[in-house]
Amino acid sequence: IQSGNQQFLVGENLAMWRAWDGIRALDYLLTRPEIDPQHVGVTGNSGGGTMTTWLCGVESRWTMAAPACFVTTFLHNAENELPADTEQCPPRVLSLGLEHEDFLAALAPKPIVILAKERDFFDVRGSEEAYGRLKHLYTLLGYPDNISLHIGPTEHGYSIENREAMYAWFNRATKSSAGAQEPTIELETDATLQCTESGQVAEWHPATVADFTREKALALRASRGALRGAALQAAVRDVLKLPPQLAKQPPHYRILRSFGNRQLPLKYATAYAVETEPGIQAISYLLAGQRHDARPPRQGERAQLYVAHRSSDQELRQEAWLRDLLKQDLPIFSCDVRGIGESLPNTCGIDSFDDAYGCDYFYAAHGIMLDRPYAGQKTLDVLRVIHWLDSLGYSQIELIGL
Repeated sequence: IQSGNQQFLVGENLAMWRAWDGIRALDYLLTRPEIDPQHVGVTGNSGGGTMTTWLCGVESRWTMAAPACFVTTFLHNAENELPADTEQCPPRVLSLGLEHEDFLAALAPKPIVILAKERDFFDVRGSEEAYGRLKHLYTLLGYPDNISLHIGPTEHGYSIENREAMYAWFNRATKSSAGAQEPTIELETDATLQCTESGQVAEWHPATVADFTREKALALRASRGALRGAALQAAVRDVLKLPPQLAKQPPHYRILRSFGNRQLPLKYATAYAVETEPGIQAISYLLAGQRHDARPPRQGERAQLYVAHRSSDQELRQEAWLRDLLKQDLPIFSCDVRGIGESLPNTCGIDSFDDAYGCDYFYAAHGIMLDRPYAGQKTLDVLRVIHWLDSLGYSQIELIGL
């Protein structure tokens, strides 16, 4: 995951790198005399099923394919709160309206069998939907028998029943055999399979993902000029995918009422739910010595806005330096953007924010696929809260963040 995130920063991604590895592997195979270029299949399970799917979309030299334990729909993955691997979340794929089967469709009408599992975490209903749409396409092309779906009875993995379904499909496509039964396999020793003494290419000290990312970052920096003024603002807006102009009307807000002193810097705190875009609310607290249940006070032009790291309620109570920084003579507001504080979700499990496959990763990955970065969404929340404060008469706002 970390490696994938590094690559996004320089305009590349793990999916493209791994797909390129597959293309280069095919280039090598086709140089070997024992390889028949008329019969070259691609298959793999899970991450291999992912690469099989992407490779069908970008490489036409395959003559057959069998992606296993991957093909479903992005919608099912999202609804089921399945945090897919970085290489399974290609940038902009959702904004372009693509689904898993669209990559397979690029290989049509060549023979493809989708291998799924009844008890997989990849939703088999999505596998059936993908197959149904491909069946329609293959039928229109005049090759309805060149697409198939096999659903094995067990859990995630390239188990015997799915392997034998792949053998049968590939043998059917090549007409080399009618057999499908897997013979008894004698596993080679590790020493025989190793391409280096230790079995790890790290002993050759190859370049790492971080090395390639650094090299690309330095090249990008050398190729561009320094941005300033309006050009810099435009570039930042573009990177964050912010709307060219914010809504003219200040955001609608709800008053969630005051709650008593919870060891906050001031006696009362009133919570406001500020609608930053349809269906999204940023929570803002007003800290004050009096109640303000009717609406926020309009007093002077200056105010402080604390943008929380994880929870403004917790941080305002626990961070002594922050309490000292807040100027008691100015109105004090806080801001919890989407995904933290009061709106911290339990997506992908309870208290999963810091998990490698937790809620923060889940929404960041979907932001990348939607071509709407999560950082940009959160920035929009802050901008709209500032717009809200401006509508209350606060034209000079001091931002504070942890």
